Amino acid sequence: MNDDVRNIALGVAAAGISAALGWVARTYLWRRGLRRKRAFFGLPEGSESLLVVNREAGRDGSVHRFDVFALLELSALIKGCGSLAQIVWHDTARQGFGERTEFCVGGPFSNRRMAAHLHSMLPGVRINVDLEPGPDQGAFQIGRDRYRVEPGVAEYALLARLTTEPGARPVFLFCGQRAITNQAATRYLARHHEKLARTHGSASFCLLLKVVNSQAYGPDVVELVADVTRAAREPVPPPAPASHRAGG
Repeated sequence: MNDDVRNIALGVAAAGISAALGWVARTYLWRRGLRRKRAFFGLPEGSESLLVVNREAGRDGSVHRFDVFALLELSALIKGCGSLAQIVWHDTARQGFGERTEFCVGGPFSNRRMAAHLHSMLPGVRINVDLEPGPDQGAFQIGRDRYRVEPGVAEYALLARLTTEPGARPVFLFCGQRAITNQAATRYLARHHEKLARTHGSASFCLLLKVVNSQAYGPDVVELVADVTRAAREPVPPPAPASHRAGG
């Protein structure tokens, strides 16, 4: 074997070894990422989860199109974990939480399940569900801070991952001031779940998101306003009673 043939053979062998090592490394990283993703979402391979959705106001059996888009975003995440999803109406999901991962979409006005989760696990959150139009209609109050909705300009949504005890499957909440902000919250989770998993691990969290100019950008431009976990999980103290002084 002359030197040229030997060099070609060595080059082919080196290329094959490099390709094999690259494949092994990529497979290892992919599997590690998948394990972390499954742990964050509480979705082992072959497990089942719940997609809880509200009904569009005034239309029985209908789902708002933006909530349909939100369900599609979540379905892709669930499928990517090798898991299954069951879609249920908010008023038929009469069961506890912790046994299966739950994704709950919609505000408390149209989603009873969401209202129950907020009351039980985020007592520091108050949402104005008055039917009468006014500046505070749909506003969020988190602790002492209030966030009003400006339709199509500046709207807010809560994205939360909550567990009640170690080992329990999480509940994810997507609670927006309008249907498009529900979708914005699910899209934010789809885009940032790896970063959220690194930051929070398996701990509970509640994030306040701001959807900017949805009338032009739809659900795509989302800003993280703050991590409001502490304020959202602490009950709001009642206002101090007014003092009265007797007239002299």
